[in-house]
Amino acid sequence: MTDRAAGETGVEGAEELRRQIERTRSELGDTVEELAGKMDVKGRARARAADLRDKAGAMSVQLRSTAAQAGHTVQQRATRAGHKVQDTAAKAGHQAHDRALKAGHTAQDRTVRTRHTLEDRAEHGMPWPAGPVVKAAVRHPRPALLIGAAVLAVAVVSWRYPKK
Repeated sequence: MTDRAAGETGVEGAEELRRQIERTRSELGDTVEELAGKMDVKGRARARAADLRDKAGAMSVQLRSTAAQAGHTVQQRATRAGHKVQDTAAKAGHQAHDRALKAGHTAQDRTVRTRHTLEDRAEHGMPWPAGPVVKAAVRHPRPALLIGAAVLAVAVVSWRYPKK
């Protein structure tokens, strides 16, 4: 029985040794492959180049996307600013139009009041030859202005160049 117990232990020990040897061979093969991979400079360089190409491509896509997004943002802001300027200009135009309209009405009202005042004075407060002339000048201002400018020009010329 002792032999049998020793034999069984020996077979089990031999099997265990074979498994350890197989495991060691496998580990040694992996180590050799790793060392061979580290020694393959060209292969490592190609792998590194491929990796860098992939990263550069991804970065390029990301930069294009970011640039496009920035372009859209700038376009939106420019559009908003343009609308704001347009609105401000429209408001300023409306205000200027309203002020000009108001100034025109004011001038027109003053002109009408002045005309009525001059007509009243021409009828009641001026002597006979001046009254009808002032009335005619009030009713027809253009010819009166032309005649007045001509009379003024004659007066200036006669004063400037007296007869000797």
